[in-house]
Amino acid sequence: MPAEAPASRSELPYEKPPPFKAWIKRLRMTVSFRDLVARARKKFPQVSSLPRLFSLVWVSTRGWTIAWAFLLLLSGLLPAATIWLTKALVNDMVGAVKAGGSWASVRPLVVTGILFGSLTIATEIVLGLLEWIRTILTELIQDHVSALIQTKSTEVDYGFYESTDYYDQLHRARDSAQVRILSLLENLGSVCQSVITLALLTAIVASYHLSLFAIMLLSVLPAFYVVARFNWLTHQWWMSTTIERRWIQYYDDKFSNLAGAAEIRLFRLGPRFQSAYREIRRVLRESRLALIKRQNIARIGGSLVGMAVAGGAVGWIGWKVLLGKASFGDMALFFQAFMSGQGYMRMLTQSLAQAYSNSLFVTNLFDFLDLQPTIIDPAQPMPPPSAVQYGIGFHNVAFRYPGSDRPVFENLSLFIPAGKITAIVGPNGAGKSTLIKLLSRFYDPVEGHITIDDVCLADLKIEDVRSMLAVLFQLPVSYDASAAENIAIGDFSAEGSLAKIQEAARSAGAHEVISRLPRGYQQQLGKSFTDGAELSAGEWQRIAMARAFFRKTPILLLDEPTSFMDSWAEVEWFGKLRNLSRGRTAMIITHRFTIAMRADIIHVMDEGRLVESGTHEELLDKDGLYSKSWRDQMSASSTPVAAGL
Repeated sequence: MPAEAPASRSELPYEKPPPFKAWIKRLRMTVSFRDLVARARKKFPQVSSLPRLFSLVWVSTRGWTIAWAFLLLLSGLLPAATIWLTKALVNDMVGAVKAGGSWASVRPLVVTGILFGSLTIATEIVLGLLEWIRTILTELIQDHVSALIQTKSTEVDYGFYESTDYYDQLHRARDSAQVRILSLLENLGSVCQSVITLALLTAIVASYHLSLFAIMLLSVLPAFYVVARFNWLTHQWWMSTTIERRWIQYYDDKFSNLAGAAEIRLFRLGPRFQSAYREIRRVLRESRLALIKRQNIARIGGSLVGMAVAGGAVGWIGWKVLLGKASFGDMALFFQAFMSGQGYMRMLTQSLAQAYSNSLFVTNLFDFLDLQPTIIDPAQPMPPPSAVQYGIGFHNVAFRYPGSDRPVFENLSLFIPAGKITAIVGPNGAGKSTLIKLLSRFYDPVEGHITIDDVCLADLKIEDVRSMLAVLFQLPVSYDASAAENIAIGDFSAEGSLAKIQEAARSAGAHEVISRLPRGYQQQLGKSFTDGAELSAGEWQRIAMARAFFRKTPILLLDEPTSFMDSWAEVEWFGKLRNLSRGRTAMIITHRFTIAMRADIIHVMDEGRLVESGTHEELLDKDGLYSKSWRDQMSASSTPVAAGL
């Protein structure tokens, strides 16, 4: 039963208010300095990135940053000194006029004029040096940041490249890297310069009346709010339109890319892509212009407030001159000091607002650089096998791609014997190519493990695993380099003699292709640059295969190696593969049974499961999926249409 309520307020227990020190103690207990810092970092996360930014700039520019800072200091002092000389120049001129222009009265004017001119020249020299050093900083920072982005792009998991979020982050990081870092540095430099100049001008203005500084400050606050508010809105717009801007880049690439040029013409995709491009551009343009319209209206309002305040201040000093309480030199000095002070204060507030805006963009760069791979080396890696003695095993492997609920494998077990050629066959979507990605440690299994001679891949360094593999991927990669370089790319650590390059090319059937080129192995391939030669899809596949063969590794993984070959070339190619793979463990993923039938062992996969294994003859005798698919393929190849009759 609840206690009875007090009959009146006077019966309530009285608690004496704590003394002032107790309030302070309670406040400290409630909000610690650490809490305040944490809240500030949460509210303005970009501020915490400034030390990291300065470290990045220092690492990439070193002494140039010191020179830049020194010149900023000079550029902050010179305007105030010039304005201060204005008073002396006007007073000396008035004195010379009153004295009738005698040399004694003109001499101070000449000295002051020389000093004034010297300061003007010095200002121009400093500005020129600042522009020169700015260019140096731009180049050095851009090179350094580009290297950081490129390094991070090679460090992150392969799975990142199959995520749209990753491409959004990469797009933002690249956008930030080229312009925003230097812009932020310029903003901060402008802040420092403005603070120095403003401190001197404030002393000049305040010498007439202390309240004038407060008035000058209040006159620019509306403009500061407008700039800060709309810079934040611009960043929000930029973040929210990342996908649209990526679509713009996508359509631009389609119009300038050789790979899509044929289909764009054949299917008349040009007007369709142009229409989609224009629509996205229209939406971006209208939203951007609407934002700028609001910004300009607000900016005009802020400027009117500043003009009204400035007019009042100038009227005040003019009234003092009329009353004889100030000289014309005072009026010139005050006018320039107040108006310049207002301008520098406006510059300071705008630089702060723009620094805040650019720091938002720079944060995107650091967010990208902070991406961490999940496929990492073990704490205590085991030494890799020097050769495959036993074989490669998949043991109860379960796997699904990140972000997908559909499993690729569940409880998959299969064995690839050492020194043999193993063919993996099955319908599309059976998970065949995923085997190569797992063997390359682009991904790790969700459950189970993969071994090479009973050594788990996860217990080896990633570099050691990949150094054991030579891989031909399903879609051959073309490089804009010479034919010899295209092959030598397979292993730059190997001795890249022309004889060994030619040996790999002959094994892949690429030697005849290269020999027909005008400059042979020195011929530039690809049409992106001058004097390049374009190859057919099948010829590019042979070049990519030669690249894999050039890499002398114990394991050879080939994904659809004959997809662009005709049936006459297949038999000859497989004979070369048989010779090349002696002493090596080879796995071939193929849809062509004329290739699979020549392998030492065939694994048949369907829907992520191993359904059959054996030699060609053994699988035909089982009358299972392989036998049925074999008969269907042979029947199709014997029809008049398939035979080309």
